[in-house]
Amino acid sequence: MQTDFINQIEPTPKLKTKKCQIIALLLRLFLQLTPYVVTLLGWYYYDYFIAIALFLLSFLIMGIIRARLRNSVIPKSQQEYNYNDKGIADWYTARELCIEVGEES
Repeated sequence: MQTDFINQIEPTPKLKTKKCQIIALLLRLFLQLTPYVVTLLGWYYYDYFIAIALFLLSFLIMGIIRARLRNSVIPKSQQEYNYNDKGIADWYTARELCIEVGEES
């Protein structure tokens, strides 16, 4: 008799309003594009050596921000799974920014 059961995985929340979807999109773009924007600005204003250093530093900082966002909203039993930026943005927006009270889905 097998006693090891797989825990039920809570699905990624679906955002219902346009405002919440736009917020999630902006958060996703922030998570995805910030290292590249910082790199281009560093290259434009300084030099490409500094741009490479800024890229590595911003990639590291965005990884920390991603991990903090993921660990703050995703249930503890699901934190070991991989989530992309869209999943993290949807979870964070649904749990922290667009809390819909009184709706049952």
